[in-house]
Amino acid sequence: MTVYVSSKPADGASRLPAAAWLVLGTVLVADIMDLLDATITTIAAPTISSSLHGGPGLIKWLGASYALALGVLLVTGGRLGDKYGRRRTFLIGITGFTAASLACGLAWDPPSIIVARLVQGAFGALLIPQGFGILGSVFPREHIGKAFSAFGPILGLSAVGGPLLAGLLIDANLFGLGWRPMFLINIVLGAAGLAAGLRLLPRDVGDRAVRIDVLGSALLAACMLGLLFGLIQGSTDGWTAAPVAVMAAGVIFFAAFAQRQRTAAAPLIKPSLLRNRGFTAGLILGLVFFATVAGLLYAVSLFLQRGVGYSPERAAVTGFAPAAAGIVIASVACRNLLTRLGRRLSLAGIVVTVGGVAVLATVVAHSGTAASAAELAPAMTLIGLGMGATFSTIYDIAIGDIDPAEAGSASGSLSSVQQLANAIGAAVITTIYLGALAGGPGHAMTLSLLTVIAIGVLSCLAIPLLPRHAQPAGPH
Repeated sequence: MTVYVSSKPADGASRLPAAAWLVLGTVLVADIMDLLDATITTIAAPTISSSLHGGPGLIKWLGASYALALGVLLVTGGRLGDKYGRRRTFLIGITGFTAASLACGLAWDPPSIIVARLVQGAFGALLIPQGFGILGSVFPREHIGKAFSAFGPILGLSAVGGPLLAGLLIDANLFGLGWRPMFLINIVLGAAGLAAGLRLLPRDVGDRAVRIDVLGSALLAACMLGLLFGLIQGSTDGWTAAPVAVMAAGVIFFAAFAQRQRTAAAPLIKPSLLRNRGFTAGLILGLVFFATVAGLLYAVSLFLQRGVGYSPERAAVTGFAPAAAGIVIASVACRNLLTRLGRRLSLAGIVVTVGGVAVLATVVAHSGTAASAAELAPAMTLIGLGMGATFSTIYDIAIGDIDPAEAGSASGSLSSVQQLANAIGAAVITTIYLGALAGGPGHAMTLSLLTVIAIGVLSCLAIPLLPRHAQPAGPH
């Protein structure tokens, strides 16, 4: 039985049906699954790599593979929902995501878990973009703000809670399964989300006239896969002809993708958006910042577990709990400051992040692998505050002066770039860290942190190119 919720209440004073809130809960379950699985390998990568005898290459691929598939296919997933119906696409996405999570939990070697993570990301790209459209169809206009206001705190906690959950589950070693329950828990969440979706989500037929740029998606996938595969394999196994050739092929595919965006009838990124200086600056700045902090968190995890010698649980509590608190505090506080401060708030977030990294570098330089939780906590809290301020503002600012009719396309493009940035950062910064381990964990961490500081300082140069202010508040 499907429960339908009218988007046109009889009068403005009518109460919102309870079923609408159940639909919101269903959408949130899907987004929570995505955010947990996007972040759990930040802590779990060393343990999984050791368990599956994967070495440094697997550490780099565990996070990059999921983000790669999700980022490449996110815009296409949204358009598939427009074409074939959001309910149908959502249900297919959550079913495939749950099955891929089972495959991750049952993986027996590095290739099997990498492939499963890629499949997870691909189905996540079908699942995640449908949420806002579904909510828009069941919530009356006067109540839609309440629905969207629930996303920030819940999804923020889920994103930062992933590493904490991973650490707890690994150390708990439930039923002797080690890290595997991190993925197997999605069977319960996915089954609940699927059952609720079948019962609650409104039917829609979609619009078969919507065009999908399959060739553009394929070219982008080939580009990113070539660049990441070449980078990871070259830095792990040596820069032989093979990884260099694969990276060169990735560059060629990127050129073909860029040409395709200029000529396609329904490009993944509208050329008019790329001609908007503020949007393009935000796109590049977001790519750089998200890649840098994603890689930073991987480096922190590796240093605490393999350098300092913490267990996954202790590493998560020591390194990630202070950052999580900072992210949540800044995300909430900055929503009230965004209208007044505009792009200056994004600049402040980057400066605070860089400052926190500088404090962490000082701690590592002074104490090395003997660094205590009391020494690390202030630095990680500062980093979290800076990340939260930037996360919650940078893309709102980037679309501050675009045509409102292009806001949906712009938001989809920015979300896709954020995921691709996570894949790039996980590969690049871990490559720097692992490549410098010959000098010891302290040296490797210091080099990684100095790289992050340098990138952060350079990224500030893009701030004056952003729009001064965000668009008026509202879901994009």
